[in-house]
Amino acid sequence: MNNRRTFLKTVAAAVAAAGYAGRLDAGQTPTRPSSSSSSSRIKKSTLISMLPKGRPYAERFAIARDAGFEAVEMQTLMREDEAAEAKEAARSTGIRIHSVMNMEHWSSPLSSSDPDVVTKSVKGMETSLKNAALWGADTVLLVPAVVDAKTSYKDAYTRSQRVIRERLLPMARDLKVVIAVEEVWNKFLLSPIEFAKYVDEFDSPWVRAYFDVGNVVLYAFPQDWIRTLGSRIAKIHLKDFTLDRKNGQFAWKNIGEGDIDWQEVRRALGEIKYDGYVTTEVQGGDAEYLKDLAGRVDKFLAGEKPVGTA
Repeated sequence: MNNRRTFLKTVAAAVAAAGYAGRLDAGQTPTRPSSSSSSSRIKKSTLISMLPKGRPYAERFAIARDAGFEAVEMQTLMREDEAAEAKEAARSTGIRIHSVMNMEHWSSPLSSSDPDVVTKSVKGMETSLKNAALWGADTVLLVPAVVDAKTSYKDAYTRSQRVIRERLLPMARDLKVVIAVEEVWNKFLLSPIEFAKYVDEFDSPWVRAYFDVGNVVLYAFPQDWIRTLGSRIAKIHLKDFTLDRKNGQFAWKNIGEGDIDWQEVRRALGEIKYDGYVTTEVQGGDAEYLKDLAGRVDKFLAGEKPVGTA
């Protein structure tokens, strides 16, 4: 998300991992494609914010479809008429809305000490979950906490888990929508071991991980995180990143133009048998730009370098 770029990286010690086990919650399990089938494949999606703005959803979805994308990740919509428009646009264009990016968690973190702020955050997530159910999306992305000068790491961890468990998980379970927590530049969940532990402690199939490939490059290797998180991963964001350590500079880049070893990332996804959606989260553009971007994703999924020769 664009907001994350304003956050500075920090480093914390890794927390010992709890073993992962398959989990059941109230006898319900999320619907997942089979990862053992040889015919399963990863599907391409793009963010709604990358599509040309100021146009009806049907036109924006058609542009994504014609560029080669199969799905779109939406952002939270508060108005019912606008949400209904998006639903009809998905139906008419054949584009699936596969996930929803919650929008309230930055300005109103679940980890806040202020009950009113937490309630505002919860209401935002409730709207996101209802959006997902309306659109047939199976996942809502959630930034679970923000560590700042007023919120310690420990408090962010315990407060966010408590709110998710007590106030969000029951609704997610009832709607059969997964809450997928994402690692972002929020000074929180700074190792894949801790990320796995955080998810496992919910002991529910309705809380999983949303892994962003580009967000960890400043201090880690995305392929390592993928192998550690394994089947906890519900969805994936794609973007590239480059770091000039000598001059203390970094930049977000288009896929294939940064420091990420995309072929190794693809191998890691194959090893964990991931067959869900990968959603591009880079700068938006016109139809030709989006076609080029979809082509880069195709090359990545084929095990090739996204740009240049394999």
